[in-house]
Amino acid sequence: MRMRLFAVLALAASLLSGCGYNQIQINDEAVAAAWSEVLNQYKRRADLIPNLVSVVQGYASHEKEVLTRVTEARANVAGLKATPELINDPEAFAKFQKAQSELGGALSRLLVVAENYPQLKADANFRDLQAQVEGTENRITVARNRYIKSVQEYNVSVRTFPNNLTAMVMGWKTKANFTVDDEKAISAPPAIKFDAPAPAAAPASPTSAGYQ
Repeated sequence: MRMRLFAVLALAASLLSGCGYNQIQINDEAVAAAWSEVLNQYKRRADLIPNLVSVVQGYASHEKEVLTRVTEARANVAGLKATPELINDPEAFAKFQKAQSELGGALSRLLVVAENYPQLKADANFRDLQAQVEGTENRITVARNRYIKSVQEYNVSVRTFPNNLTAMVMGWKTKANFTVDDEKAISAPPAIKFDAPAPAAAPASPTSAGYQ
């Protein structure tokens, strides 16, 4: 009886392995782990923003538009529910990605504005926060790239034969992913441009000044 049970279990394991069930499960866990790291880094960035805004406001309170944009963008991100189910909903994932992209853009503009304030750039708190933000942006890019790769491997596993038959029976579908173009835009450093000083006016000639 026991030998028969072992034989049945061995046959079941062989069938599951052959139909891709185990591999799909492994890939799904990898996607979940990669997604958790993405959320972890996004949360780290969101947590840094209030202090950064506060420091910048102390030196550049009249930059209301930039300060308001980054604050509102952070609020929009906070209003989204980043549940594990989000990665299985392309529409919800697109909204999440758009909100995070807008926050990244607003944050970049805030740091560019700070370049115009020497006293702000000299502030130790600002320098520390700026370094943390820049480090977090790098971690976000790494985490997103890992997620992109994990989702790619998962999607391939549920779309290729014979795994696709198992996926069809179990109701497993492909997962949403970050777009390559958006990834390039987020990972690119912000461009800093300074307005060229206006040319000095030429001194008036005696004739032009009314002298003869």
